[in-house]
Amino acid sequence: MASLDRVKVLVLGDSGVGKSSLVHLLCQNQVLGNPSWTVGCSVDVRVQDYKEGTPEEKTFYIELWDVGGSVGSASSVKSTRAVFYNSVNGIILVHDLTNKKSSQNLYRWSLEALNKDSSPTGVIVSNGSDYDREQFAENPVPLLLIGTKFDQIPENKRNEVLNRTAFLSEDFNAEEINLDCTNPRYLAAGTSNAVKLSRFFDKVIEKRYFTRDPSQGRKTPILVKTCGNFGSLQSVLRVKAVIP
Repeated sequence: MASLDRVKVLVLGDSGVGKSSLVHLLCQNQVLGNPSWTVGCSVDVRVQDYKEGTPEEKTFYIELWDVGGSVGSASSVKSTRAVFYNSVNGIILVHDLTNKKSSQNLYRWSLEALNKDSSPTGVIVSNGSDYDREQFAENPVPLLLIGTKFDQIPENKRNEVLNRTAFLSEDFNAEEINLDCTNPRYLAAGTSNAVKLSRFFDKVIEKRYFTRDPSQGRKTPILVKTCGNFGSLQSVLRVKAVIP
């Protein structure tokens, strides 16, 4: 099988919001049975058909870097994570819809990853009034917002929660997907969520390979371990590399 070009997408958010479960669902199309805390960084891989169904269709690897979500105030925690932020092509910001603080912390995660965090480590930007959305108006790195644990919100509270988080999409200039990682139907083929996800990955690929960006460094090789039928580009690939 010919080698495929790849893009690197960070998956960021607080501990416990469901990043590992989300990445497993995206790469394996299965629910993660026994999720555990991520220490360091875990890298999974999926296949994306760029502009699927068109004459421009081409297949790429999407590397999903699930970064451990510790929000400790020690500068060593932040500096350790910095090694994962090199040569980033896209970012998925994950928050727990049942946890307001995890939504607020997305500002800190985004600023940290994009080297725009000028505030002391541990300072949380709490809402849009404290946040300069112009920082992301022309952001070259595509962003996607994903709210998890949607099924855990009582039906009579869902509109209230969605109204509370609605400003996030505007602040980050990004589309938003709300789902439950224990229910694959939220990302079923043909759904609006699946379309948004594919559109985001296409945008990441396009920014990386079809626009000139001198800030992008050289590609580095990554060991890919198959999971399933290696001969089919439609099979889901997975590499699990826990980095301390």
